[in-house]
Amino acid sequence: MIAVTLIVLFSLLLLSVPVAAVLGLSAVVLSELFAFIPATRGIGTVTWQSMNDGLLIAVPLFVLMGELLLRSGVASRMYNALSGWLGWLPGGLMHANIGTSTLFAATSGSSVATAATVATTAIPEIKRHNYNEPLFLGSIAASGTLGILIPPSINLIIFGALTNTSIPALYLAGFIPGLGLAVLFSMAVLIACKIRPEWGGERISATWQERIGGLPHLLPPLFIFFLVVGTIYAGWATPTEAAALGVLGAIIVAAFARALTLSAIRAAFFGTIRTTGMLIAIVSAAYFLNFVFGNIGLTSSVTDAFQNLSLSPYGTLFLVIAFYLVLGLFLETLSLMVATVSIFTPVLVSQGFDPVWFGILVILLIETAMITPPVGINLFVVQGVRGRGSLNDVVRGVVPFLGSLFVGIILIILFPKIVLFLPDILR
Repeated sequence: MIAVTLIVLFSLLLLSVPVAAVLGLSAVVLSELFAFIPATRGIGTVTWQSMNDGLLIAVPLFVLMGELLLRSGVASRMYNALSGWLGWLPGGLMHANIGTSTLFAATSGSSVATAATVATTAIPEIKRHNYNEPLFLGSIAASGTLGILIPPSINLIIFGALTNTSIPALYLAGFIPGLGLAVLFSMAVLIACKIRPEWGGERISATWQERIGGLPHLLPPLFIFFLVVGTIYAGWATPTEAAALGVLGAIIVAAFARALTLSAIRAAFFGTIRTTGMLIAIVSAAYFLNFVFGNIGLTSSVTDAFQNLSLSPYGTLFLVIAFYLVLGLFLETLSLMVATVSIFTPVLVSQGFDPVWFGILVILLIETAMITPPVGINLFVVQGVRGRGSLNDVVRGVVPFLGSLFVGIILIILFPKIVLFLPDILR
C-alpha cells in the first residue's frame, strides 16, 4: 500500500500534473484500490468540511495583505533605510537584502513574494557598486525563504490546519529560528567577503542624520507585525481576525504611502484571487487525500513500518529529513509539504517529538528545497527578475546560504528549545 501510494503521488508530480489534481487523483486511485467502501462517496462532505474551517479564511486575508504591501512601495523604502545601517559591513548591500527580506517576511507570509520584491529593488545595485553577482543574487534567493518561517506565515497556517497543531504556537516557534537564520545568512556573507574581499563591492556610507532619517521607513512592517502577531498573543484576536486586522493595516500603510490607487487595489485583488484559488484547491485536495489515508489505514501502516525498522527516535527523524531533502530536489515545495506532513507528523509524534517543533523543522527543510536546483522556486524567481545571464549564477550564489540552512537545522535538532522556548511560555 505504501509503495503504491508513493508511486502514484510522485509519478503524477513528475509528469507535471497540477498539484491539486495530483492530490485529488491520488486519493481517488487509492480509494478505488484499497477502500472497502470507495471514499469518493464522501468527497462532497470532506470538501465542505475542509473549506468550512474558519482558520483557512486567514489564508486569503494574509495573501491580500501581502499584495497590498507589495504595491505600496514599502520594500524599496525599507531597503534604502537599511542600506544606511548595514551597508558599511563587509558585503554591503547584501546585508540590506537579508534585513529587508526579514522585515518584509513579517508582513507578506510568502517566500516567493519576498524574494521577488527584494530582487526588484536590489538587483540594479549589483553593477552600480561592483558586487560579486552570484553571491548577491544568492543572498536574495536565500533570505527570501524567510517569508514562510517568520510569522505571519501562510505555510505555517496550512501545516497547522492539516495536522491540528496550534497556529499561535507555530507562530511563536518560528520567531527565534527566523531571526537566527537571518543572522546565519549575514554570517555567510561576512565569511565569504572575508575570504574574497573583492566580492563585497563598495561599502555604503551614510551619516547618522541619514540613518536616523530613514528609521520611519522601517515602521510600517513593524506596525503590521505587531498588529497581526501582537493581537493574537494579547488574546485580542484569533489568527483569522488578526489577518483581517493585517489587511486593514496594509490599507492604512498604502494610503499613507499614497499608493492606494484604484489600479493598485484591482491588481491586489486579482493577485489574491489567483493565489488563493491555487492554495485552497491544494488544501481541499490534501484534506480529501488525508481522509482517504485514514480510510484505508495508510497512516497506521506507515507508523507500523517505521516501528518495524527498529530505529531509534533520532534514526527515524534522520530518515524523514533525508526523505525531504531528496524529494525537495525534484518536487514543488508546497505540494511536498501538504502530501507528507499528515503522514510523518503522527510517526514522529509517536516517537516523542513535539509537533510544533516538527512543523518548524519541516519549514526549514522546505526552505532548503526552495533554493536547491533543479526546481528550487526562489532560484527561478530571482533569475526571472534579473532577466539576463544564466540561472547557474544564482545556483552558485546560494551555496553558502545552503550551508547556513543546514547549520540552522542541526542547531534546532541539538537544541530544541530554540524552537520551543516561546511556545512553552505560551503553554
